[in-house]
Amino acid sequence: MRIAQVAPLYESVPPRLYGGTERVVSYLTEELVRRGHDVTLFASGDSRTSAKLVAICPQALRLGGAVDQMCHHILMLEKVFQLADSFDIIHFHCEYLHFPLSRRFAKVPVVTTLHGRLDLPDIRPIYEEFRDQPVVSISDAQRRPLPFLNWQRTVYHGLPADLYTFHEKPGDYLAFLGRISPEKRVDRAIEIARRAGMRIKIAAKIDVADRAYYEEKIRPLMQDPLVEFIGEIGEKEKDEFLGNAYALLFPIDWPEPFGLVMIEALACGTPVIAYPHGSVPEVLEDGVTGFIVRSIDEAVAAVERIPEIDRRACRAAFERRFTAERMAEDYLAVYTKLIEEKAAALVGD
Repeated sequence: MRIAQVAPLYESVPPRLYGGTERVVSYLTEELVRRGHDVTLFASGDSRTSAKLVAICPQALRLGGAVDQMCHHILMLEKVFQLADSFDIIHFHCEYLHFPLSRRFAKVPVVTTLHGRLDLPDIRPIYEEFRDQPVVSISDAQRRPLPFLNWQRTVYHGLPADLYTFHEKPGDYLAFLGRISPEKRVDRAIEIARRAGMRIKIAAKIDVADRAYYEEKIRPLMQDPLVEFIGEIGEKEKDEFLGNAYALLFPIDWPEPFGLVMIEALACGTPVIAYPHGSVPEVLEDGVTGFIVRSIDEAVAAVERIPEIDRRACRAAFERRFTAERMAEDYLAVYTKLIEEKAAALVGD
């Protein structure tokens, strides 16, 4: 199958440090190539891939200091549609940006994985207009604000099975991994650790937009002797960071579309303590791969119950549900369906 993968340009594929969407695009692309498919990746020039790379800009936009980020994405769309006839299917990961072109000019089937939150009022009108476009969700919870879309399937994210190693013995610290932002609630994580009397290590990115929030709300909390702020880490550091943790804290306060860090922890055998927002009840098995809690008191009690969780069960759940191999199989089923539907439509015309 000749497949185009179209990634956002904010991070390289895979990212050097933080980045969820581009990381998933990388895992999917490499697994499709491994299976023998002819894959072309549209991404930044510093991306690393075994697919054919069409480099749109020399460097990922977040790290390259681009002033106008949209112009690079418009250029990417032009290049994708110039080459559209070279593909059997085009898989977009840049939300709704391409919808007007896909509706008018694509002679080949297209599909879009929506990676972000869908409950924002500003985006509803564009999705109402383009409700014909085939889309994939990354959790069933993500779909709820826009049930009328042309949903093809929910495809959970997956990681290469050998990306992280199983750590049988837990460490003596709690872990927080992600972004410093109001919705991720690192303040809750710190309070949970403080009340539990455990050290917490925080590996997190601070975006420019969240710098004031960090300085005003979070930085003072970092003075607690139980808190160790590591900063932003990349994939190579995650295995040790997550694998050696007692548990991962995921006390979010927003409708998380998926939460890649949860399955990264499970791949290491590390249980997760999380609030029940967005995808969390779909990803975690309460009492098996961690605990779903609704308050700081419940989270502290869950920390005390972590010895009840079998770390082998966490790894087994990852291998059963969240590998890149399973993810690729799901997407290939979507591709095949859309290709067959497009062929039938052309015959009908």
